[in-house]
Amino acid sequence: MDPQDAQAARLASESLAADDPTGWFERLYVAAEAGEAVVPWDREEPNRLLVQWAESGALDGRGRRALVVGAGLGADAEYVAARGFETVAFDVADTAVRIARRRFPDSTVEYRTADLLSPPDAWRRAFDLVVESITVQALPPELHRDAIARVADMVAPGGTLLVISGGRDARDGPVDGPPWPLTRAEIDAFASGGLRAVRVEEIGAGAELRWRAELRRG
Repeated sequence: MDPQDAQAARLASESLAADDPTGWFERLYVAAEAGEAVVPWDREEPNRLLVQWAESGALDGRGRRALVVGAGLGADAEYVAARGFETVAFDVADTAVRIARRRFPDSTVEYRTADLLSPPDAWRRAFDLVVESITVQALPPELHRDAIARVADMVAPGGTLLVISGGRDARDGPVDGPPWPLTRAEIDAFASGGLRAVRVEEIGAGAELRWRAELRRG
């Protein structure tokens, strides 16, 4: 295992043992800010699968609202805002939100601290675009069902959900995370409450398998 992943796995294991499945995110960002750790998923650029999807459809967000789930240090949120969306981006880690605000001091993005498993009621069916990129897979498998339902419920009527995730074959059995890549059945589970899958792409294979799924609420 890569040393960065091993460190994240250790922090996750300690949080899970304390019945706190999301507490390790804050600890990891605090350590990273102090120069004592590296956030494995931190990127200077937005996720390429998000960029490819947006550019292929000439995505125009003018007059529309977007939500970026588990925004981390803000690269994806800034990209979505640059496409014209009024953008809200949230993370469960206060430190991640603070670093993102500092990294992009002139940003139009509204960075918020919030928990995907208990989001604000006002976010229910409130966003024309919801971007979920590698957040659900960072939670232990027993929380995937609830997290998937929460993500889906934030898409407004007529809105779009984009899901980007690591993938795995359910026949291979459980994995030792984090992360805990999603199965095809879990990707399909985002299609609930009127959301329907427009396209589900399987990109790569084996340990490099990625899902990119586009869903819309009619």
